Amino acid sequence: MKLPLLLLTLIIPSLLLSAPLIECDLCVYGGTSGGVAAAVQAARMGKVVTLAEPGRHLGGMTSGGLSAVDIGDPRSVGGIAREYFTKLAATGGVTLAWDQAFQSEGGGPATGGAYAIEPHEAEQVFDDLAKEAGVKVQFGARLSAVRKDGARISELVLENGEVIRAKIFIDASYEGDLMAKAGVGYTLLREGNAKYGETLNGIHYSEKYQPRTNHLKPGPHGRVPGGQGVWDRDFPLDPYVVKGDPASGLLPLINEGDPGRQGDPAPGVQAYCYRLCLTTNPANRIPITPPTDYDPKRYEIVARFIEACLALGDDMDLRWFTKHDPLPNDKWDFNTATFGGNLPGASHAWPEASYAEREKIAKQHEIYHRGLLHFLATDPRVPEKVRNDMHRFGLPKDEFTGTGGWPHQIYVREARRMVSDFVMTEHHTFGRKAVPKSVGLGSYGTDVHEIRRIVKDGVVIREGKIATGRDGAPPYAVGYDALVPKRSECENLFVTFALSSSHVAFASTRMEPVFMGTSQSAAAAAVIAMDADQAVQDVDYEALKTVLIRHKQVLAWPPQET
Repeated sequence: MKLPLLLLTLIIPSLLLSAPLIECDLCVYGGTSGGVAAAVQAARMGKVVTLAEPGRHLGGMTSGGLSAVDIGDPRSVGGIAREYFTKLAATGGVTLAWDQAFQSEGGGPATGGAYAIEPHEAEQVFDDLAKEAGVKVQFGARLSAVRKDGARISELVLENGEVIRAKIFIDASYEGDLMAKAGVGYTLLREGNAKYGETLNGIHYSEKYQPRTNHLKPGPHGRVPGGQGVWDRDFPLDPYVVKGDPASGLLPLINEGDPGRQGDPAPGVQAYCYRLCLTTNPANRIPITPPTDYDPKRYEIVARFIEACLALGDDMDLRWFTKHDPLPNDKWDFNTATFGGNLPGASHAWPEASYAEREKIAKQHEIYHRGLLHFLATDPRVPEKVRNDMHRFGLPKDEFTGTGGWPHQIYVREARRMVSDFVMTEHHTFGRKAVPKSVGLGSYGTDVHEIRRIVKDGVVIREGKIATGRDGAPPYAVGYDALVPKRSECENLFVTFALSSSHVAFASTRMEPVFMGTSQSAAAAAVIAMDADQAVQDVDYEALKTVLIRHKQVLAWPPQET
């Protein structure tokens, strides 16, 4: 039955007036690692803080499967990030030595002194930090709209009808969703080298094919000697359904399109994956079931990779496919390698996708990954040694209990990136240019996971893949101006994950401890801005610097005594 028009005009305004209103000093959107750090910092400085998280968990990737953290030089990490990792390591009886570089034995941070911890412990530390600081956490806070008064955000409208009103906002989401809805400029383009005079931006692939003639034996701690099987340089892989016949079409898992010209601008973000926590304890192990439509033909390119490695005499084991580091209680952190959890191309739609569309993309990655692990465990073309190794692992019953042991957070390595008046570039991350107004340090290498798995000159290449250091450069500053939008676009917003950075610079800056640092610093600046009733662009840096040093942030290299 249709309601009379007059009755509807009375009902609708009353519903809007009764929508739940949350008022606070600071609203942090995104319960990521940095989101928690920002919320805790502002709460400790006496402000009323709401932490709005679209999902049901705090910590983002740091509690969502990234159980062997990439820190770079630990001496560059300070503030709440250092406090968090110290508390987390202590739950496993480990004391971290923050005054010296990690001593790695070739197995990454889990064996090199950082932390190797169970995900549920990580999430608990985030929950405790937020609770102890008095942060109000709003789970299920899916953003619907942003209301602005001129160049200032006045309130957020959530899909469930709730409204969050605050003086200052921080976007600590991986995707930059709040930034985008607030009308702040951003890019999804790999800019190309010409844009900022860079050398590693835009389309990127190995120019030279250098055949590998030697065989490989397994290295320690989950690493394959010589680069974890860089097959697009080592040996050609035929991409066609019928080898040598382009007319037969491309194999599954190969992206269509033109490879393009080295260094040119191009769309596309890094490949996403799930960072799995698996166990070898039979009493705690859930079998990794394949998807219902599992078809081994989908993994034909993996079979061809195996064929090529065996032809060279490689002593293959599971490390040819996935790096894995030990965790407490018979658990392992599974990272992607040659043919691991990455699904190039499937991530490209994620940044602009709706919540429902993102759920489908996440499921697509899970289906692929489950199928791959089943292929490695069962397919007769896989060496028996690999199959036996894969059979040892399963999903842990005591992790990610709401999703059957599968992580609840997909690894969003790159999404939107703000374009502000100041843009971080490789000149800053490589130490060629100084960064003004430091709010934290980065120190990791330039780590870009492949953008496309595509055909060039009749063979498969990993276009966009970059894994390099920074030419021995020391830790570098992340600038305050990379966290604030252009004044004309928004005066009361900080963007601490999708910060203003070129694609290649972001590949170094994108590490979780760095995001925790930028977010904590932004929260301190937000307090200064609201107390002075000023735009975030007008915060006095010297005043901010004093506050940050008092709160144990590391702002310069070498670290200054405080």
